[in-house]
Order: sequence, then C-alpha cells, then structure tokens
Amino acid sequence: MAAAECQSRFGQSVKGLLSDKVGSCSGDVMALTRQVLKGSRSQELLGQAARNMVLQEDAILHSEDSLRKMSIITTHLQYQQEAIQKNVEHSRNLQDQLKHLLK
Repeated sequence: MAAAECQSRFGQSVKGLLSDKVGSCSGDVMALTRQVLKGSRSQELLGQAARNMVLQEDAILHSEDSLRKMSIITTHLQYQQEAIQKNVEHSRNLQDQLKHLLK
C-alpha cells in the first residue's frame, strides 16, 4: 500500500511539474509572439522610413535643380541690367550731344 501511495504522490508531483513546465512554455511562446509582432512592426516602420527618405531625396534633388536654374536666370538678369544701364548712359550722352547741336 505504501508503494501505491508513493507512486500516486510521484505521479501527482510529475503532473504538477509538467503543468508548471507547460505554463512556463506557454508564457515563453506568448513572449516570443509579442517580440515577433514588435519586430514585424519595426520592419514596417523601417520600410516606411526608407520610402519617406526616397521621397525626400527626390524633393532635395528637384530643389537643387530649381536652385541651379534660378542661379542661371539671376546671372542673365544681371547681364540684362548691365546692358540697360549702359544704354541709359549712352542715351544720356546722345541727349547731351543733341542739346549741343541744337544750340
């Protein structure tokens, strides 16, 4: 009878240990699942950040091109301004010459 009682206690002890181990494994599986989901979310965020970076890079390249074009336009406008100033000065000289001729 003592052997049967000892075997019963041993069986209950093993069942208890097994139950604890299953609970522990379940907790580990849930923790692993949470980590995988976080990793998946992190991967999504990294992908979105990469797409945003590409969009920003395109915008920067477009802005750089626009600035280059504006610089060229500014240079041409400066040339035109210089030409206009020379023509105004030349026009003044011609007016002075006409005044002297008409006197």
